Amino acid sequence: MDTQVQTMSPHDPRRLREMMDRAALLAHEHGLRSVVVGLTGFDGDPTFQEVVDYIESALRVDDTVYRMTRDRVVLLLTDVNAEQATSVLQRLIGEYRERFPRLSDPSVGFGTFEVGPDTGEVSVKRILPALFATPRAH
Repeated sequence: MDTQVQTMSPHDPRRLREMMDRAALLAHEHGLRSVVVGLTGFDGDPTFQEVVDYIESALRVDDTVYRMTRDRVVLLLTDVNAEQATSVLQRLIGEYRERFPRLSDPSVGFGTFEVGPDTGEVSVKRILPALFATPRAH
């Protein structure tokens, strides 16, 4: 018997939908808050991918990273609120800057969307515009 295991590409849009479904499940069935974060690299900053790799290596096993494009990444941080997620990201970006000083500081922006038991529809169509509308530089 020949069994094939299909794995999704890291850029497969189904992974992003699965991420949103997981946030909804945690909120509506388990009462846990999660935060979806949109990270943005500015002006073609070549260090953006390095910053994302650093953040990804520091996240918990339950957190998820989805790389949309070279300059846009979506994170799902579970069991935190928006304030905690912002604090974690600011700390990790600061650590990156301290550990890897460069002539040019990496330019990273992010927007957040908190998903909780009181959040209505959790969908890519609803959340992505909120994440990338006007990301704040950090």
